[in-house]
Amino acid sequence: MEIPDMASKKRPCRPEMFDFEGISMTNFFTDNWEKVKNFQSRPDDILIATYPKAGTTWVSYILDLLYFSNDDPECQTSQPIYMRIPFLESCFQEFSTVTGTEMADSLTTTPRLIKTHLPVQLVPKSFWDQNSRIVYVARNAKDNAVSYFHFDRMNMVQPEPGDFNHFLQKFMKGKNVFGPWFDHVSGWWEKKQTYSNLLYLFYEDLVEDTGREVERLCSFLGVSTSVEEREKITKMVQFDDMKQNKMINHETIPFMDFKISPFMRKGKVGDWKGHFTVAQNEQFDEVYKQKMKNTTLKFRTEI
Repeated sequence: MEIPDMASKKRPCRPEMFDFEGISMTNFFTDNWEKVKNFQSRPDDILIATYPKAGTTWVSYILDLLYFSNDDPECQTSQPIYMRIPFLESCFQEFSTVTGTEMADSLTTTPRLIKTHLPVQLVPKSFWDQNSRIVYVARNAKDNAVSYFHFDRMNMVQPEPGDFNHFLQKFMKGKNVFGPWFDHVSGWWEKKQTYSNLLYLFYEDLVEDTGREVERLCSFLGVSTSVEEREKITKMVQFDDMKQNKMINHETIPFMDFKISPFMRKGKVGDWKGHFTVAQNEQFDEVYKQKMKNTTLKFRTEI
C-alpha cells in the first residue's frame, strides 16, 4: 500500500463524531462498514483487540516477532507494522485506496494478525463462528485517558481534543471515538467468561514484567519458542527501542504530526499523576465507581 508523503498533501479536516450503533464514531471507521461486518475470519486468525492507546502496537509487535521474526527478518526493517497487521475497520481514503478489510484479505501470512478497536458487540460475527483466537489488552482508565488525549492532539484524523479538562469530561461521558472506555473493557471482560479463545492482558502487567506476559502469550497461542528467543523478543519490544523504530512508531503515517507529540510517548504506568488535578481526580474516581460497579474487573493505576 502506498502511503503518500505528508508534505505533498494538505492537512485533512478533522472529522466530526456521530452516533453509530450506539457508540461514537467517525467516517474513517464506518465508511467501509458492510465489508467490516461481513469480514470472513479464519480459524487460525489472531485478532488483537484494544481500546485506543492501550498497548495495541506493543502487543502487535510482540506477536509479529513471535510468529515471523525468523521467517522474514527483512520484513521487520522494510515494512511498517500497520501493513503487516492491518487495522480492520480503517478506511483512510484521503490517504490510501486500500481499506483495512482489503489489507487483511490480501495477507499471505499464517496466521493472519489483525487489529481492531471495536467494542465486543461490533466485532464481525465470523471471528466467533470460526473460534479465532483473540488477544485483548486493557489499560487503566486514567493513563488511557492521558494517552488518548495526546494521541488526538497529534492525529489529524481524530476529532479536535480541546484542552485536557475538556477531553477528560468527554472521556468520562464516553464520548470518544470507539465509545466509552468503561463499556469497552468490561464488555470484553464479560466475553472472556464465555469465550475460551480470548486472552485478556493488562498493560500494567506488560510494563511490570514483559517477559512473563510474553510467556503467557506463547502458552495461550501454543507457540513453542526457546528461552533465548523469548528473551531476545522481550528485549526488542522494550518501549525505548520501539520508539526509535520507524517501522513500529508510525512515523511514516502521513496524518500524524510528530511535532505536536510522538505516537509512542512515554509508555509508563502512573503518567496520569502529572495531568490530573486533585479536583479532576476526585471527580474521575466518583464516575469510575458508578460506571464500574457491576464488573469484577480490577485495574492498577500505579505499579
